[in-house]
Amino acid sequence: MKEISMVDFDNEVKNGGKVVLDFYSTECPPCDALAPKFEGLANIYGNDIKFVKMFRQQNKPLAEQLGVRSSPTLLFFENGKQLPNMLTGGIKRSDIIHQLDSMLPTERVNEIKSLIKPTVSEFDVLILGAGPGGLTAGLYLCQSKINTVLIDIALPGGHVSTTHEVSNYPGFIDPQPGYLLSHNMSEQTKLCGTIYKVAVDVTKIDLEKKEVVIDEFETVKAKKIIIATGTSPNLMGAPGERELKGKGISYCATCDAKYYGDKEVVVIGGGNSAVEEADFISKFASKITMVHQFDAFTANKQAQAKLFANPKITTLFEHEPRSFKREGEKMVTEVEDLKTKEIKKLVSDGVFVFIGMKPNIEMFKDKLELDSWGYIKANEDMLTSMPDIYAVGDVISKKYRQITTAVADGTIAAIAIAKELN
Repeated sequence: MKEISMVDFDNEVKNGGKVVLDFYSTECPPCDALAPKFEGLANIYGNDIKFVKMFRQQNKPLAEQLGVRSSPTLLFFENGKQLPNMLTGGIKRSDIIHQLDSMLPTERVNEIKSLIKPTVSEFDVLILGAGPGGLTAGLYLCQSKINTVLIDIALPGGHVSTTHEVSNYPGFIDPQPGYLLSHNMSEQTKLCGTIYKVAVDVTKIDLEKKEVVIDEFETVKAKKIIIATGTSPNLMGAPGERELKGKGISYCATCDAKYYGDKEVVVIGGGNSAVEEADFISKFASKITMVHQFDAFTANKQAQAKLFANPKITTLFEHEPRSFKREGEKMVTEVEDLKTKEIKKLVSDGVFVFIGMKPNIEMFKDKLELDSWGYIKANEDMLTSMPDIYAVGDVISKKYRQITTAVADGTIAAIAIAKELN
């Protein structure tokens, strides 16, 4: 794998045969999550396809010329021609493999995959998810000398790692950058001895057998499992949203706000995330229009006061998005005035969406007892409706979802499990 710049593009990519190019950025958790997958696949496919990386911030003109609007973005080339399937954002290993396989003869693909040998590893406890709840559980378990593995499809930290500032975490007088707080949590748990298998694809989860298959070839077994899979951003379902995700619509201010210097953006939402992230985006953007379906924000009063005092930010209350389109270099967001039913067009350079979350339980939701909102029910020891299966953090049914409550859940589950195993 090779790092290149714009001056190398013609020689390394246009004249490079079969090539996959990774546009990455700094302070970009999805980029960090992609890096080990990209490197690992380079070791497997590298004899047939060239793997190169380019630092997006220092090669912005070329990135824009190639249609790159979010980090990370993978572009695929064959004999100088850019292939149509661009991958961006939280890129899955399986999606990369699918594209790489399509660039090679079937016989060669079969030959490559025949060299990948299945493996099995065993632990006392398997933690699914590396947010604050999972990391805390891992810390307490390793301190109890319990053999523990932590599995995540991204890098450790969860949503905290993409939050620009955490202002109320106990023990810190000054607000802490989210990435730094999550980094410190992760390093503490790793140094304690918890095994990390992160930035992987989770292929299969069998709660009854207490087995998890990652990256299609490694089976991880355990005596007990802690589910700490957290939540994902809700989608609006408006026309154009899925098509423009990563191409003008973003769900991560920390990742993409820096690319909107002196530009205009639309922020959708009115809770804590929307209000706090809008304030962060205003450090870069020249103008922000917030769109919220209710007649008032639901964010905490301190965050609201800060936002209302920001001259860069204006708000459209009682409005909802109806569609998203790209016209040239501009994003056009059609919103409906819920009072008058009038449709308005907001022209901007980009759109950020913060409208709440949903639990990440798709691979096992039929196996556990859930509440009416789809969150996992757990008892006072964080034990679910299945024996030996625990759940902590934002994924469980509870009244408040905060970093501190996730940490508390992880502590409780780990202590309960340690007492049983010891």
